Amino acid sequence: MQVEVISTEELGDRSYVVHDGSSALVIDPQRDIDRVEALIERLGVTVEIVCETHIHNDYVTGGYELARRAGARYLVNAEDEVSFDRVPVSDGSAQQAGRLTVTAVATPGHTYSHLSFVVTDSGEPHEPPAVFTGGSLLFGSVGRTDLLGTDKTDDLTHKQFHSAHRLAEMLPDDAPVFPTHGFGSFCSSGSAAGGDSSTIGTEKSRNDALTIENEDAFVDRLIANLTAYPAYHAHMAPLNLAGPDVPEFTEPHQVDPAELAKRVADGEWVVDLRDRVAYAADHLHGTVSIALGAQFATYLGWLAPWGEALTLIGESPEQITEAQRHLVRIGVDQLAGAATGTLESIGGEQAHGAYPRVDFADVARDAQAPGDVVLDVRRDDERAKGYIVDSTHIPLSDLVRRLDDLPDGRLWVHCASGFRASIGASLLERAGRDVIYIDDDYGNAEKAGLMTVES
Repeated sequence: MQVEVISTEELGDRSYVVHDGSSALVIDPQRDIDRVEALIERLGVTVEIVCETHIHNDYVTGGYELARRAGARYLVNAEDEVSFDRVPVSDGSAQQAGRLTVTAVATPGHTYSHLSFVVTDSGEPHEPPAVFTGGSLLFGSVGRTDLLGTDKTDDLTHKQFHSAHRLAEMLPDDAPVFPTHGFGSFCSSGSAAGGDSSTIGTEKSRNDALTIENEDAFVDRLIANLTAYPAYHAHMAPLNLAGPDVPEFTEPHQVDPAELAKRVADGEWVVDLRDRVAYAADHLHGTVSIALGAQFATYLGWLAPWGEALTLIGESPEQITEAQRHLVRIGVDQLAGAATGTLESIGGEQAHGAYPRVDFADVARDAQAPGDVVLDVRRDDERAKGYIVDSTHIPLSDLVRRLDDLPDGRLWVHCASGFRASIGASLLERAGRDVIYIDDDYGNAEKAGLMTVES
């Protein structure tokens, strides 16, 4: 049995292709399945089975379309009320693909109908089985349990505890563990660990769900440590229950300077993909800065109103295409348009903007003028661990709807590393506020001499 990993670092998830040299099964594929199909072609294997560990909340699946194109069996929990044909499976259901046997194991917790899949290879009888755990047993922790609503969180967290223990008890210590979430995904919780591999034995020694012996203590700790998650998650499960197709990456409508200026003036979301440093130095006034990179889709999906017209500004058509790949993974299929090139060529006579970019040493050295405010846009859990004395706190996710809560005066905006602060600064300038962008690691605040409070 060979396991190939397809990592989607932008969302903190992994998909898997498991094969015996001839037959293959695919577990939790992302929506841009061309990556899977290219790997399958390179391996020279045939996809016979596609498995979904659960109805995903953080991305749109490519499983339905991959199974359709490949003529493969599509394994989805029989309890999930989907609107498409699939092979309904439940606890103990087994399917064969060449030498590989894949067995479903009920592991509720991340969702009620969550499954893990145990795979064995009849051609390697002395090798341990591999377990694909989705959002159940992760590296160091488990999948979050609050995505179905706060009224279900306590119950699901108890179930998550028992599911982790079930896997630990039924599988040998040397069984490799392959989770979908936990690599930066907002679907993970607790003390998620990094790394490229793990085993059941390793998880027994470090996983929160397996090292905290008291079930109630585990439940209390996990729930207490749950953090905010992106708003777009609310739209993923309905899309996945409907059997999403795979959109074509067609070039969006090219917006001329006059049309772009009108969209900005009308308050539409016009997002600049360029580097945050370049944006701070010069940008089209009224646009929003979300630099194209690992967290682009997460924060655009979190902040932009769902379904609102979206126009992208990029340096090249290739940059727009890359952004589209990120966006279709979270169900944003259509762009209202795009503009590429220099700011002068795409902006015409439109007004430009800029704001200072500083670090914490600059903040400490250049004492704020009377009325100036240091604005912390980190999450609540980050703020609880420490903050700059006399700073104001509004998480980035709440910033647009809480503009009226901000005090008057110039705003010095910071986060943990500078990325979220760059988005926040652009949103504030768009709203007419005077901003200074702090592009620095929060750990440097105290080193710079700023008075901080440690919780």
